[in-house]
Amino acid sequence: NGIPITDPETGEMWEAPLFVAALGASSYIFARAYPTTESACWIDAHMRAFSFFGGVTEMVVPDNEKTAVTKACRYEPDLNISYAHMASHYGVAIIPARVRRPKDKAKVESAVLQAERWIVAALRNRVFFSVAEANRAIEEQLAWLNDRKMKGLGKSRRELWEELDRPALAPLPERPYEDGTWKPNVGVNIDYHVSVESNFYSVPYQLVGKRVDVRLTARTLEGFFCG
Repeated sequence: NGIPITDPETGEMWEAPLFVAALGASSYIFARAYPTTESACWIDAHMRAFSFFGGVTEMVVPDNEKTAVTKACRYEPDLNISYAHMASHYGVAIIPARVRRPKDKAKVESAVLQAERWIVAALRNRVFFSVAEANRAIEEQLAWLNDRKMKGLGKSRRELWEELDRPALAPLPERPYEDGTWKPNVGVNIDYHVSVESNFYSVPYQLVGKRVDVRLTARTLEGFFCG
């Protein structure tokens, strides 16, 4: 379930998808609403989750969403190219859960149930006119949820995070990942230039006649040959 958002002009309602992540030992939860489940939102969610957790895990076990996995496979799944590039930037391994194997991601399955109960259900009677407004309320509920003592353990998720997960996390990179637009399989002309959006960019002359994958960000153009 998502978070209902009301259009302030028309009064129509739509649901903003809720991204949920959880750490393995402490069950420390991150949650945030997004306008869509498209790649840019998916990657932003991971970046915010790493920042929220205060470090990077050794691996991430996502569901087999098409945003993340273009071809499901137990041993060598094909990842969305932007998602794989983001994972490389953070030095994290992506191990997608197997199809119809909820035990592969039991931790986050439990976190989703907690989020549905203590975030989605708790906010059901409130009216939000934007995703940003909803996320401010989600942050308040999330802080309460992570500070809540867990039955049988006598500790909160935050306390367990401080004790177990936080010391084991790898440091965040010096700069956050910058998402970009990919243009795959671009041909290198005889003058060792590639044409991208009506502009020409030089690449090493040894790549004449080859094909490269081009990535565009707000500040940079990068060409990749064989990865």
